[in-house]
Amino acid sequence: MTHQESVAEQDGALTQDSMIERPDVIAPEPWSFPEAQRSELSNGLDVVTYDVPGQYVISVRLAVPMPLEREPREREGIATIMARTLDEGTARHTAEEFAELLERKGIALGASASESGLIVDVDVPKRNLTEALDLLSQAVREAAFPANEVSRHVKIRLAEIDQERAVPGHRAAMEFISTYFDPAERASRPTAGAKETISAITPEDLVAFHSANVQPSGATIVVAGDLSDLDVVAEVERALGSWREAPADVLEPRAAARATDAERIVFLDRPGSVQTEFYVGCPGPDRRVDGGWAAYPVLGFVVGGSPNARVDAVLREEKGFTYGIRSGFRPRRCGGMFLTSGSVRADSTVEALGLLLDILDRARDGFTGEETQAGVDFIGKTAPGRYATADTLADEAAALSLEGLTTEFTTASLLALADIDADALATAYKRYVTGEWTVIVVGDASLHAEGVRGLGRGEVTVIPA
Repeated sequence: MTHQESVAEQDGALTQDSMIERPDVIAPEPWSFPEAQRSELSNGLDVVTYDVPGQYVISVRLAVPMPLEREPREREGIATIMARTLDEGTARHTAEEFAELLERKGIALGASASESGLIVDVDVPKRNLTEALDLLSQAVREAAFPANEVSRHVKIRLAEIDQERAVPGHRAAMEFISTYFDPAERASRPTAGAKETISAITPEDLVAFHSANVQPSGATIVVAGDLSDLDVVAEVERALGSWREAPADVLEPRAAARATDAERIVFLDRPGSVQTEFYVGCPGPDRRVDGGWAAYPVLGFVVGGSPNARVDAVLREEKGFTYGIRSGFRPRRCGGMFLTSGSVRADSTVEALGLLLDILDRARDGFTGEETQAGVDFIGKTAPGRYATADTLADEAAALSLEGLTTEFTTASLLALADIDADALATAYKRYVTGEWTVIVVGDASLHAEGVRGLGRGEVTVIPA
């Protein structure tokens, strides 16, 4: 075949292809969270399973409601130290033996404490689920809290506190909660404790706190992955069915009170800083907000959730002051906050803060249909990717369980996006973002504090960082 003949044949093929009618591109169908199977053991432990075919690493999450208000005031941070030492030896195994058992079966086990409770997470190959549940049971029910391991984790936490004070973003976050919340509230102090409270924790304290608070009643275990040929409920019953401790006192959730002087600017002086850190916030809703939660993730995206959002469109793209500043609504068990945080070039501190607060305030004037649709599309169309793996399914289900919710809430919120328009966004934003800002600034006060005062945004208090 000559070159000319080859070209002619290709042209003919292209002509034939061009005659094929192409399908219309249509919007994707609404996405729903995978259906869960639910049961309850006789000890009050809820069992929730998600069968995800083809995902042979099983994700297990045990969520135990344990509000931080249960911590003794002089031992705050004990929940965090307890979580970190659950796998540091049990009644049957030393820390080294327990670690070897995990490693031998390819089991990853960890735990963390939040303002809502304790979550113990396990990821394990499907074939070793029985052994993983047994070790999870030992860690949760038979933790030994050996003195040497407790001492080691206390020292690690004390070192973390020094590191947190050295990092502007962490320092701003700590100052924000102490300024925003009433000093009597547990929420006004670090989740993982302060130096004086961490230093006082003993193994005996951990044993007592664990016994009083880590209970099956009201707890939820989530198992996600390829569950074919597995009787998960029977496996969980075998491992945890005999867990029958006395139930802990139930604390009704309530919104933490805001400080009476929260509406102000605190400038943390860090001489010589080449960047300035901002942390700006006001009250926000929890997930049970009247009218539904769906509008609030969209608002976070539109206001400060991407380089094209309102905040970065000005401070990053137009002005070049920042690599990125982010906004979002942060729900708590009861109540919540709207937070904006990030850093800017030090020489732009005053102008950048003024512009940032103006952008947040002007958003009360409303949103365009275009940016509303962009936010709705992002939240809705990225959901299948966000929840594509067993671990993210289990994480979502466990976290929601601590708030008394199920993943049906996630599905309902995603479906409700279809009803979100610009008017709904404006209504939701104005309901909470009223301009009563708590503002933390970390930077060189000698250069910028007077300029910040000149913005006329309220009282400015300068303190050492």
